[in-house]
Amino acid sequence: MPRIGVIGGGIAGLTVALRRSRAGDEVVVFEASSHWGGQLRTELSGEFVIEHGAEGFVARSESVPALAAAVGVDDHLIDQRVTHSYAFDGSKLAPLAPGEAARMLGFQVAPDELGRGIRSFLRGMQELSDALELTVSQLCELRQDSVVQTIREGSHGLRVGFEQGREEAVDALVVATDAATAARLLEPLAGDDARALGLLQTTSSATVSLAYRREAIDHPLDGSGFIVPNASPRDPRACTFSSSKLPGRAPVGHVLLRMFFRPAAEELATTPDAEWVARAERCVGAALPVRAPPEQGWVSAWPNALPVFDGQHRRRVQVLESTLGRHRAVLAGAAFHGSGIDAAVRSAETAARALGDGSASGG
Repeated sequence: MPRIGVIGGGIAGLTVALRRSRAGDEVVVFEASSHWGGQLRTELSGEFVIEHGAEGFVARSESVPALAAAVGVDDHLIDQRVTHSYAFDGSKLAPLAPGEAARMLGFQVAPDELGRGIRSFLRGMQELSDALELTVSQLCELRQDSVVQTIREGSHGLRVGFEQGREEAVDALVVATDAATAARLLEPLAGDDARALGLLQTTSSATVSLAYRREAIDHPLDGSGFIVPNASPRDPRACTFSSSKLPGRAPVGHVLLRMFFRPAAEELATTPDAEWVARAERCVGAALPVRAPPEQGWVSAWPNALPVFDGQHRRRVQVLESTLGRHRAVLAGAAFHGSGIDAAVRSAETAARALGDGSASGG
């Protein structure tokens, strides 16, 4: 029975673990943090469903619903209720056609996905990762707070190293981390081909979710939200009307709005939550007729978490995968094969198949 090591317990790493363990492999997943699911993080606060990471996945996805069915939560899938949105020019809201907001913001999605909206889960996106973690935990070994420090060739297979010089042997390896971590870990196997991953550009994200009483906002909130085309670096780029966009996000008599910022990593590290909330409130008050302040606010911060893909990065990944195939190592996840939850799951499914057919050539 082959022993497969998976570095990274996000949605991609857990998906590979599910597929390979069900195929009969012995699988162990090493997750550096105490959280499974990567950037899928949902907070349930009373009847509010607060997304701290991804709010959904592209509506045309086939891979995510299939994964949801495999772990028993496909009956909790929900669809976006409205797809048109607004643009805020600093003084008023102007309606936009479906897909126009995503195009103006430069979202990295295929043209045929624009305007089709997203899908999510009744109790938030973490429903998927929680169900996946529960299922996988019954099939293989999951280790939290397990920081991989080195990877090297062994006499048979690969050796995965941890603190105090401890090592474990695996027959094959899946690297499902961010690009910078993968570059560092894989350098002993692939040299310059691995180091090139560290050139991937990333952006940071801060989001603020605000809960208002419905009567506090004198606007129908009849769209998915609004964008701010010419936002300054300190202002939000967009606002999602979360409770209009997806069902079940706020209790009756309340609304939930989510503001999106793209700060520099340094600003993200030094700006207190209260300031992010204040900035979000100011933007909401400028764009919408607000009669009362929000009742609650939640802040999420993700430094250097969003990869920016271009053709050069894709070519680097292809070259690296060719080299790694000789070592029975594969890459899986959004840092390598495209942004978003659907891309991460499809990348993981491809990696799992590569390990099964012996090609170990990812993507």
